[in-house]
Amino acid sequence: MSVITPHRPQVRPGRDGFAQLVRAEWTKFRTVRGWVIGTVAGALLIIGLGALTGANSHCSFAPVTPQNPNPAPRPCPAPPAGPGGEWVSDSFYFVHQPLAGNGSITVRATSLTGMYSTHGGLAPRPNPLAGMKTGVQPWTKAGILIKAGTAQGSAYAAMMVTGRHGVRMQWNFTHDTPGLAGKVSAGSPRWLRLIRSGDVIKGYDSADHTHWTLVGTAALPGLPATAQAGLFAAAPGYSVTSTSLGGSSAVGGPTLATATFDQVSHQGTWPAGRWTGEPVGGRIDVALPPSVQGFTQAGNRVTVSGSGDIAPLAGTDAGSHAVRQTLAGVFAGLIAMVVIGVMFMTAEYRRGLIRTTLVASPRRGRVLAAKAVVLGGITFVTGLVATAVAIPLGEHLLRQNGNPIFPLPGLTVLRIVVGTAALLAVAAVLALGVGTLLRRSAAAVTAVIAGIVLPYLLAVLGGVLPVGAEEWLVRLTPAAAFAIQQASPAYPQVRATYTPATGYFPLAPWAGLAVLCAWTALALAAAAYVLRRRDA
Repeated sequence: MSVITPHRPQVRPGRDGFAQLVRAEWTKFRTVRGWVIGTVAGALLIIGLGALTGANSHCSFAPVTPQNPNPAPRPCPAPPAGPGGEWVSDSFYFVHQPLAGNGSITVRATSLTGMYSTHGGLAPRPNPLAGMKTGVQPWTKAGILIKAGTAQGSAYAAMMVTGRHGVRMQWNFTHDTPGLAGKVSAGSPRWLRLIRSGDVIKGYDSADHTHWTLVGTAALPGLPATAQAGLFAAAPGYSVTSTSLGGSSAVGGPTLATATFDQVSHQGTWPAGRWTGEPVGGRIDVALPPSVQGFTQAGNRVTVSGSGDIAPLAGTDAGSHAVRQTLAGVFAGLIAMVVIGVMFMTAEYRRGLIRTTLVASPRRGRVLAAKAVVLGGITFVTGLVATAVAIPLGEHLLRQNGNPIFPLPGLTVLRIVVGTAALLAVAAVLALGVGTLLRRSAAAVTAVIAGIVLPYLLAVLGGVLPVGAEEWLVRLTPAAAFAIQQASPAYPQVRATYTPATGYFPLAPWAGLAVLCAWTALALAAAAYVLRRRDA
């Protein structure tokens, strides 16, 4: 007698089983009309509110002249653009001669003094300097410069002494390299040298004119055969902001730098004529009028006075707020995704369907993981499409209304688009975890929104919290993820208002998103533990 063993089909654990769970959760999601409508509504909110913001933001100016006392409004002009396309401030006093071909210029800097205004504007003529205080601002700068031309935004390389940051070599606005430390004075002078060889300029400094140190090397592609080279002085605007509970206040105004040089020497093909002095550029909000700038020469001693700055625009001047305007709808879209993320779990508890789900798949942790994969994938794709539409559409409307648009590199735009989609996806998964823990839709939605949106609003409003507290909020809370939307970098060599209110975050973009990911992982781990231990 033979024994017949019944056939038992083998169910392979692992990817196949989990794929079936994912497929089941996807079917569940797409068959619930409310969740699909909510997802589409979230995308439309992101696009629609961004477009509405752009359509209602107008910028125009009407320069009045004696010849045209009633001019027609024009679109607001964009600041000058540097070699890399970024907006820059290029306003200073330049004492220069043409340098044909290769050559060098060497000077000794013996003094750097300055004046600054705290009343926010210029004194009435005939003395624009009336009421200004004596003092040198940290990034006041003066030295030697080789520049493609006197047009704003043209390529350059400079060796300079500064108010509080020692000797620096800077080029093409965004590059900065430190040299000798300490302040310049008659007792502690600084020798500066620039050497041009084709499109390459090298900067050197020395404390004794004997021992020279290479500070940096700048490559300036396309530098014309005849460049302008000489001495310069610049002083960025002065500003101090005081923040306290309930508000903030700022004082500031234009500044002036005066530097003294001697032992001026050069090699190469230079003209035999005198130096030419002229103010380059000039933005009235940071630069004093040409009447108080200039230079004097006595033998080999040259004194230069200048105002303005040679630097990338940063802080509130960077104009990156245009991107923030186009993404104004992200908050509304985020709330919609959070609600869906919570409901994806709590609806099953409310209807009693969670028992059926867990009977079909007793491994509860895998059920939660499958829900997270489906929810995260749907919200990521939705956010990706919505953000990719909202940014160009919003910028188009802003541009039509006369607003200049800050030029952003393609990779930065890609990071903002993908990062914002990831922010929405991870926030939805965080809501899923919190919903699993609390089992109550209203409580879970409130908790997640309070953890993401509330800290961000407290940080960006400014003045609500003590100084620095707002930065810690966007370091430690899930709101840190909004750093992924930072459009322009914070430049160490530019003194500006780098706060969440102006679009700058204390963490790097992807590091900020990682904070949200950490909170989400913690919520999912806790949810998985509770789901295993608690009755359905």
